[in-house]
Amino acid sequence: MKGLSRRRAGLSLACLALFAAAPGAGREGSAPAREPGVHLRANAMGLDVDLSIEPLEEPRDSLREGQLVRFRFDLSDAATGTPFAGLYPAAWMDLRPPEVEDAGGHCTEKVERLLSGSLLSRAELDLNVYYVVTLNDDASLSVVDPLFGYGGSKLLAMVSLWSPGVDWALTEDQRRLFVSMPASDAVAAVDTGTWKVVSNVPTGPEPRRLVLQPDGGYLWVGHDGAGPGTEGISGVTVLVPSTLGERARIATGRGHHEIAVTGDSRFAFVTNQDDGTVAVIDVSRLEVVATLPTGPRPVSIDWCEAARTLYVANAGDGTLVAIDGERPRVTRRLETGHPGLAQVRCSPDGRLALAVNPKADLLHVIDTASGRLVQTGPVEGGPDQISFSDTLAYVHHARSDTVLMVPLAEIGVPGRPIPVVDFPGGKSAPGEGGHGSLAPAIVRAPGANAVLVANPADGMVYYYMEGMAAPLGAFETFGRRPRAVVVVDNSLEEQEPGVYETTARLRRPGTYDVAFFLDSPRSIHCFQVEVAADPELEARRRERPLDVSPEEEPVDGTYQVSPGGELHLTLTATDPASGEPRAGLPDLEVLTMLAAGSWHLRLPVHELGGGRYEVTLPVPDEGIYYLYATAPSAGLKLGAVRPMATVVAAAPP
Repeated sequence: MKGLSRRRAGLSLACLALFAAAPGAGREGSAPAREPGVHLRANAMGLDVDLSIEPLEEPRDSLREGQLVRFRFDLSDAATGTPFAGLYPAAWMDLRPPEVEDAGGHCTEKVERLLSGSLLSRAELDLNVYYVVTLNDDASLSVVDPLFGYGGSKLLAMVSLWSPGVDWALTEDQRRLFVSMPASDAVAAVDTGTWKVVSNVPTGPEPRRLVLQPDGGYLWVGHDGAGPGTEGISGVTVLVPSTLGERARIATGRGHHEIAVTGDSRFAFVTNQDDGTVAVIDVSRLEVVATLPTGPRPVSIDWCEAARTLYVANAGDGTLVAIDGERPRVTRRLETGHPGLAQVRCSPDGRLALAVNPKADLLHVIDTASGRLVQTGPVEGGPDQISFSDTLAYVHHARSDTVLMVPLAEIGVPGRPIPVVDFPGGKSAPGEGGHGSLAPAIVRAPGANAVLVANPADGMVYYYMEGMAAPLGAFETFGRRPRAVVVVDNSLEEQEPGVYETTARLRRPGTYDVAFFLDSPRSIHCFQVEVAADPELEARRRERPLDVSPEEEPVDGTYQVSPGGELHLTLTATDPASGEPRAGLPDLEVLTMLAAGSWHLRLPVHELGGGRYEVTLPVPDEGIYYLYATAPSAGLKLGAVRPMATVVAAAPP
């Protein structure tokens, strides 16, 4: 996963000091010819801004709607040509109104509006965006757009799965999210640009743990069930992420499998919980080259790159085992004295390995350079997961709403007590919300040092910034229980000094402003860009028999209704070719469906005249409802239409 930076914090600070100085006059022209794509240059307040938009999909001769493109901003000093590194630029792509004449004043107003983060002033394409995704207890993922603040969130999408997910893995370019579904014997591949499942890939029986190796070459799937002809031995399925093709299926041993891969993607290690062993797989040959006895019930492993060592936590006897990653062999066995270990994780710098024991309520610290267990301290509430920021270890508890923070710089010294501070990670203990997930419940958030904490018992994801006494806010998951959380970060990332890039999929055709903003040094400029219509999509639009849409604009993209209430909508029916209203549709009706559920209801509409109709929709329970309009006599059939509206029914917090 690409690194998370402080650019979101930079945007927030920019909002507080918005337009303290007027932008300089921009000078736009063509940059040196580079093909394919669009290349433009501007000068704003002494800063040279080169914009390149490169199509990543065919045809590459022009920008077209629906196309995946790479945005690249090269920032340099206009006088010296020195790259401007370490900045946090913001950019948006927004339709330019046809009546605009004063590009400079229009650009200033547009950037001010976009920086405000108003729900009514969203850009067509936000190049500073990140999403909070939750793995829910039902067969769904919730995708939340947190906008610019943590008090007001937006449900962007609800992804339906074949069956409940257990673990997930995100590709480095953030374009694909893989989710394991044990009950379906498959892995779902989710496109993060459209938030649609693009494929459900069959695997071995009961796939659970997912790991993408560091070079991105293979997706490793640990399947706990034994397939036909394996004599009761389960193992791993190896998939190619780019093609979703199966590369190999390898039997490793019995029981649940945890997976770790060396930093150079040379070896993969797979635990066999029922056998008490770790299988070592040569990645280049995709063959088991060794099976190492480690101890009873190995439940967790992690690779420490700095020490070139794999650590294995055995729940059966409470031992921690070190395996040499150069010549795979057991080199050290550490006794904790307490069975029940749950997880072992290496710190970001690889200096330390931390292990938790929820049965004995203990935290252990290992010095990876010496391979010694140097500290053990009591904690409460069933510590079961460990996550890291640059400076802190976060300890999650199943039986307590408290999250512990351990300063990494202050641990690792033998004989000293382990210093901890804490904050409330919700109102209830996460374990009260049912079984957890293999995926982390605490992850880093974009911006300053901060984390997101999923609490299934509360049905919330909490945002906590280091140094605060409590979370700053929370995201709703709209009736779902979030068992894990991940951040999909599609904002501009510095790839090399002065070069900032991201990828995005273009929206509808038209004339756009690519609005660029930098707070320090202050720079504002709008580049004019044309996006052409895709011929196939244009043909489909012309073939559409009817457009039906609500007159009332939804707040934040969804209609909000209290459970047990009703929603009254006025609909307009329009001929897409002529733009004329369509009256007299005797079979126009609305189908409302509960997402990830079986409840649905067909509702007739009442004609008001002039192509306008009204309908009242009952909303019996909490959840997400999709509304479809159908009129078979006008060629509008259910299988050929997308939802015309989304309704969110959630109880007040």
